[in-house]
Amino acid sequence: MTAPWSGARIAALLGLLAAGVLAGVAGWLVVDLWFPGGLALALLALFGLFLGARIALGTGIGVGAATGGWFLSYVLLGVPRPEGDFLLGSSGISMYVYLLGGVVLAVMCATMSLPGDRPLSAAGKAK
Repeated sequence: MTAPWSGARIAALLGLLAAGVLAGVAGWLVVDLWFPGGLALALLALFGLFLGARIALGTGIGVGAATGGWFLSYVLLGVPRPEGDFLLGSSGISMYVYLLGGVVLAVMCATMSLPGDRPLSAAGKAK
């Protein structure tokens, strides 16, 4: 196992952050484009990203990096500009479903246990 904050791990976290930004932008574009198939596709892509991050780094911190990038892009695309319009508009409740679904998937992937994980004792220390 690599050191907790080795250069490779930091590079992986930055890569997952960038992948989260890209997934957020792509999801924002696809959700309203093909409803409900676009919503399902965007959530499936998020699930793949979050699960891949969990498996790649072996901890929930990878999911946190990917989720941070995804949420950052979601917020930046949804904030109105000074002129009063949005960079990308949303036309319905599908964006709220995308937000809630993405958060549920992130929590699910971050807290899941993988084969080979050591169980924690009640005191929080590995046995």
